[in-house]
Amino acid sequence: MFISNAYAQSAGAASVLGGDGGLMSFLPLVLMFVVLYFLMLRPQMKRQKEQKAMMDALAKNDEVITSGGILGKVVKVTDAYVTIEVATGTEIVVQKIAITMLLPKGTIKAI
Repeated sequence: MFISNAYAQSAGAASVLGGDGGLMSFLPLVLMFVVLYFLMLRPQMKRQKEQKAMMDALAKNDEVITSGGILGKVVKVTDAYVTIEVATGTEIVVQKIAITMLLPKGTIKAI
């Protein structure tokens, strides 16, 4: 008497309204991955590529800064390690990945 009858919708009406499994339901997820790629992943890959190019270009007499903040001149370069002269007659051996920046020539003398 007070309760009206409830009827199920037909399949045609559900697809018109964009119901089950439509492309529009995945659009926010796809958009989120596109934004993530351009804001986070792409700049990180670019930085890694630049770092690898710098590591491959290390040569004797280059002036570098290590991740610990040590300035020095490269004396010897091997596959995994770099020997750096930090003072006259004082050499240290560091891993190649510890080199963070390549300095312009003459920077250490200017300091």
